Amino acid sequence: MSFNIALSGVSAAQKDLDTTANNIANVNTVGFKESRAEFGDVFAQSLMASGQNKVGDGVITQEVAQQFTQGSLQFTDNSLDLAITGNGFFGTIPNITSRDFSFTRAGQFKLDSDNFVVSSSGNNLLGFPVNPDGSSSSVALSTTIPVRIPDSSGAPQETTEVSLKMNLPAGSQPVDVDLFDPDDPNTYNSATSVTIFDTLGESHVQTYYFMKDSAAVSANPPRNEWVGVTYIDDKPVDTEGNVIGVIPTAGDNVVGETSGNIIAGFRMQFSNGGDFIGIQNADGANVPLGNVVSEPLGDVILINGSDPTQTISTNFALDVNNSTPDEPTQYSSAFEVTSLEQDGLPVGRLTGIDIGPDGLVRATYSNGTSEPIVRVAMISFANDQGLIQQSGTQWKESILSGEALAGEATTGTYGEINSSALEQANVNLTTELIDMIIAQRNFQANSRALEINNQLNQTILNIR
Repeated sequence: MSFNIALSGVSAAQKDLDTTANNIANVNTVGFKESRAEFGDVFAQSLMASGQNKVGDGVITQEVAQQFTQGSLQFTDNSLDLAITGNGFFGTIPNITSRDFSFTRAGQFKLDSDNFVVSSSGNNLLGFPVNPDGSSSSVALSTTIPVRIPDSSGAPQETTEVSLKMNLPAGSQPVDVDLFDPDDPNTYNSATSVTIFDTLGESHVQTYYFMKDSAAVSANPPRNEWVGVTYIDDKPVDTEGNVIGVIPTAGDNVVGETSGNIIAGFRMQFSNGGDFIGIQNADGANVPLGNVVSEPLGDVILINGSDPTQTISTNFALDVNNSTPDEPTQYSSAFEVTSLEQDGLPVGRLTGIDIGPDGLVRATYSNGTSEPIVRVAMISFANDQGLIQQSGTQWKESILSGEALAGEATTGTYGEINSSALEQANVNLTTELIDMIIAQRNFQANSRALEINNQLNQTILNIR
């Protein structure tokens, strides 16, 4: 019997050494969780035997238990490197059509040839579909989808409004608006340009020309009035305020009649103190809100197949009752554009991927837009130590672990996702080396017990 007891001790010491060696071997394995060999004594006796002088029957390995303590973080420059701080696992599948779930803490993810996010072993990372506002449409494991980074471009947005704030110099020399010629700087006082976009995202240059009206200055009493016109890609575009499709052939706000560059403009009126007090369409109608709208740009300007009915509103932020900082002014200082903005966007190309602590994956584009793509799923279990360990730092669900529960990072008991970081192995190398020494001593002691038993048996066999 003592042979078997010592032999079980040797076996247990060997198991302890194997477990320690495996921990040391994986000290640099991302997402690895150290194991601990747990032992129990063996004691058996018959029903009628006395327990006063019974000796145990040795030792048995009860479990090699995984220790799911938090590993330290190693920060990287790759946004697809993910680390979990707190509770949870990443969900993966071997291919996009499979539902054979496996779970991991190793966040060394990368893109495959089809732009799917995969682990080092080639498994697809799973996430929840999201709505346009970034909220998850479902948080069930059965509805997760493989995370894929789009290779499409950001959608363009046509320009619908230009906001313009400026100062028109009060000391400018008045000009005859009928002589306006965009090619002759002597026929206008000031000009500024802005890049706008059509429905296909192609850029165009919209230029504003401003003229201090000599007729208004010489009137009795004189008026501080300027006439403005706009060109797009060097082609005149009539402005009609909110009256679209009516192009007057004559009127106070129609310029270039003598030069042949006839175009309907808009009239800006200023008080004696330089405050912006009113604006008129080409037909002389007041525009209370200070917005003048260009005629539909049509096929003459938009020759690339985009929507020819596109119109562009110019917002001067007119407040007829009060002077506001957003309005144009007419002071004695030089011509100065202090704000010139438009709401269109060109076609964008993918420039980056951002992954937030809640797992939301957001694509950013070169046109300044961004959109949510998917939310990385988090998986938790009632008993992590009940998971079945697989190769590649992966685990499988078991009866002991309980059912896999999916959820969003940073909610409930789920941990936080750190982008550009990896969770290192939770192995303490110093502790493992000490455990190795202890296991070695245990092995030697049990081997010595085997040797003594062998000597005793030899002595008995030598008795004559």
